[in-house]
Amino acid sequence: MIKTLIGKKLKATRLGKGFTIQELTNLSGVSANMISRIERGLTVPSVKILMKLASALGMSIGYFVEEAEKSSTAIFTKKGQGEPIFFYKDKHQISSLTQGLRDPSFTVLHDVLEAGCNSGGGHMVHTGEEFVMVLDGRLEFTIQNDRYILESGDSLSFKASLPHHWCNLENGPTEVLWVVSPAPNISQ
Repeated sequence: MIKTLIGKKLKATRLGKGFTIQELTNLSGVSANMISRIERGLTVPSVKILMKLASALGMSIGYFVEEAEKSSTAIFTKKGQGEPIFFYKDKHQISSLTQGLRDPSFTVLHDVLEAGCNSGGGHMVHTGEEFVMVLDGRLEFTIQNDRYILESGDSLSFKASLPHHWCNLENGPTEVLWVVSPAPNISQ
C-alpha cells in the first residue's frame, strides 16, 4: 500500500511540475527505470533515493512519507486543489477529488479539456459504470451509435462496457466532472 501511495504522489508531483521521467532523472541522478518502477508502485524507494527525488522536485522527504501514511475514510478537497494525476500535451488535465480515500469503490475526477481534445481514435470499452457532468463548455459524447451533446449542467450515466467516445466542442476549455466505478488504478 505504501509503495502505491508514494508512487502516485511522485507521479502526480512530477507531472504537476511538468517534468518528464527523463528530466527528473537528469535533475535527481535517479535512473529513469527506478523512477518508473516507483511511480508504478513496483518498489519502495530507499531513503537516499527518496531524498534525491524530493530535492529535485523542491520538496521535503516528509512530503512523500506523510502522504503515504495518510489514507482516510473522508477526503475534503478545496476548489482547485484536487490531486493532479494526468496531463496530456496541455490538452487534457485530470485531477482526482478522491485521492487518498481508503479502499475506494469509485473515483471522482475533475477534468479540463482544451479545444480540440478528444478521447482518441476509436471507442473506449472497460468494466464498470461512468457518470460525466459538464460544468462549463460543451462535450459531444457517443455511446455505441447514440450521440449526445452535453452543455453546462448536463450529465450522462452509462455502462462503461458500451463502446464510447467523447470530444470537446468548444473553441476553449470544457470543464468536466467524472465519476468512475470501480475506481481505476491511476498509478500506472
